[in-house]
Amino acid sequence: MKKFKKIIRAVLVLAVLAGLIYLIPKVITVVRLKRAADSYVAASSVSTFKDSKTTIIYDTNDQELCTMKNTKDMYYVSYQEIPVTLVNSFVVMEDRQFYKHSGYDIKAILRAIVINQKSNDIAQGASTITQQLARNIFLSQEVTWQRKVEEIFIAVGLEKKYSKNQILEFYLNNIYFGNGYYGVEAAARGYFDKSVSELTLAEQTFIAAIPNNPTRYNPLTNYDNTVQRKNLILQQLYEADDIGSLDRYMAEIEEVVLNPHQTEEINNSVVTYARHCATESLMSVSGFTFRYNFSSEDDYNAYEATYDTFYNMCQQKLLSGGYSIYTSIDMNIQNQLQQAVDNNLAAYTEKSSEGVYSMQGAATCVDNSTGNVVAIVGSRSQEDIKGYVLNRAYQSYRQPGSCIKPLNVYTPYLQLGNTPDTKVTDSQIDGGPANADASYAGEMTLTDAVKWSKNTVAWNIYQQITPKTGSSFLIKMGFHKIWVDKDYNAGALGGFTYGVTTEEMAGGYAALANDGVYRKATCIRLIVDASNKTVVNETNRDSKVYDKSASRMMTQMLREVVLSGTGTSANVENAVVAGKTGTTNASKDVWFCGYSKYYTTTVWAGYDYPKEMSGVNSRVNAIFKDFMTAVHTNLPVTDFSTVTQQTTQPETTAAVQEETESLPQETTAIVPETTGIEQVTPQQVPSTTAQVPTTTPYQRWTTAPAQPKTTAPMQYGDIDATTRTDPDATARGEW
Repeated sequence: MKKFKKIIRAVLVLAVLAGLIYLIPKVITVVRLKRAADSYVAASSVSTFKDSKTTIIYDTNDQELCTMKNTKDMYYVSYQEIPVTLVNSFVVMEDRQFYKHSGYDIKAILRAIVINQKSNDIAQGASTITQQLARNIFLSQEVTWQRKVEEIFIAVGLEKKYSKNQILEFYLNNIYFGNGYYGVEAAARGYFDKSVSELTLAEQTFIAAIPNNPTRYNPLTNYDNTVQRKNLILQQLYEADDIGSLDRYMAEIEEVVLNPHQTEEINNSVVTYARHCATESLMSVSGFTFRYNFSSEDDYNAYEATYDTFYNMCQQKLLSGGYSIYTSIDMNIQNQLQQAVDNNLAAYTEKSSEGVYSMQGAATCVDNSTGNVVAIVGSRSQEDIKGYVLNRAYQSYRQPGSCIKPLNVYTPYLQLGNTPDTKVTDSQIDGGPANADASYAGEMTLTDAVKWSKNTVAWNIYQQITPKTGSSFLIKMGFHKIWVDKDYNAGALGGFTYGVTTEEMAGGYAALANDGVYRKATCIRLIVDASNKTVVNETNRDSKVYDKSASRMMTQMLREVVLSGTGTSANVENAVVAGKTGTTNASKDVWFCGYSKYYTTTVWAGYDYPKEMSGVNSRVNAIFKDFMTAVHTNLPVTDFSTVTQQTTQPETTAAVQEETESLPQETTAIVPETTGIEQVTPQQVPSTTAQVPTTTPYQRWTTAPAQPKTTAPMQYGDIDATTRTDPDATARGEW
């Protein structure tokens, strides 16, 4: 018994010592955090909350492109100038105990701990308005216990130094309202072109809905979501006796009409894209893992929710952190690409009721030596339309038609040991697609099948290598929406549920130009924080997707397309180029994707609401030709590297199948709109329920009626499917 007691005492002593060893460093850290918090508060003044570090974005020549936030001093308003109901909107939604606590809410913290433990994640933050102010002004957005403790210490200090009304004033002048608007006055001017003191109750609660999630409640792209949350705020105000029933009713039925403030931008497409890429780069170094393959719709939705959380967090850091963002955007090349799009679509003068060109174009250009985007065009230029508009180059998902075949059909097929001279059969397929000209050549070479964009050949090859294998190449290259269609053969012809973007296609074609090495398309070279520390360096992101020999043979075949096939009008006299045409049924989407040794350029044209077009093919080819001619001026004419068929190392089907082995095990993808897509009959293809934007520059999203099935022949081996534009993805970058 004596020995047992000694052992117990020894264990207790060791436990105490271990506890002290664990706790003492924590206590020291907490003390240090308390001192730092006290110094922040002591050094603060009213001017502290009016100042902010501006993030600056530079082009490839280190010349300033734009800022991510303008100075707030000109928009700073006093507490007395802010409507009481707008103030109360934030109190009832963000911090109901604001007037009772001393900086933190212990009940909310305990409640959040319980919720977070159950979810095994940081699902609820329990931050008071004062804590949010402390974080936005003095700290970063990183999620650590140290930051949380310091945040609470600062909040307590602020409550002692400033009045509740002052804290609300500071908070409402610093909170982010999306689209580059910081503070309630900037939001009022930006969305309604009037002062915050002039806002109606409906407008007040409308802008109060945005900061909770500036992506989900972005009124320019997710208007209906904003209205829904506005009505929730009105309900909470009513229940808190802050407004009467009549005021609530009138504000609910009032149609909130946006009247965005007209601002000058150096280039709308460049600004939105650079900001978006900077945010995603910061997400990557902050620990976020990007995914492109999903087992189900629920799996995808869960990922999107996490993505939005990280996106908003990193967006906030960039907007107030004083970063220097160095991009690869070359404004000379940018202007050449914009001019090529504008000039070649100039004949299409029809405008929507909002004054926006109905016929639109988008294009992306990648420097093949780096994989970086040097120019991006998301719309036609319009001098009378200012502010942020939809950047179709990376936000609109459109059907690619035959342009997709080199990426998911033919290059994977070459990796099986086939060559450009491999014999294939072009013949009618029962239950399959028809060729554009309704003629079938019988036996032909793979080169000729590519050159004349034969539907039947691509369809049969895709069945042979399997859609799962073919789509895996696209998934590896970061195509966001392809996972939905990985079990369906229509992908052989570019018939997808959602589609692809010109940015994604540029990354894929640049991989062919780079001997099969893929580099995620981005315009970010370097991001440096306010203390001159490098936080992002996008120099090493190579990923092997295709074999070198397969890529080079694919280039040889695409070279034939522009020399004597469907893309002859896109050939460039002062450069050696290769490329592929893509046209969906009735020319609802028209593409050309191609590259030289120097640059890869992808071009799309169409309507936001897909509809039949004529004569656009030649215009899209001309955009590519005109731009590539201009950008290659004074560059040496350089041919592609070649590979002889004898040096090609054949691979087994299993070798190509390995492309899918790294993907997670999954169930059949949920594709409600395309169920049974593989059973389409010749000259009849599946339709999808399209989610498309209206043609206003300040986008709202609606669901269009299902498009009727078409019986027209497919053109250039393409399948018809209406556009899909994801409203959440569209919101990203629309600041």
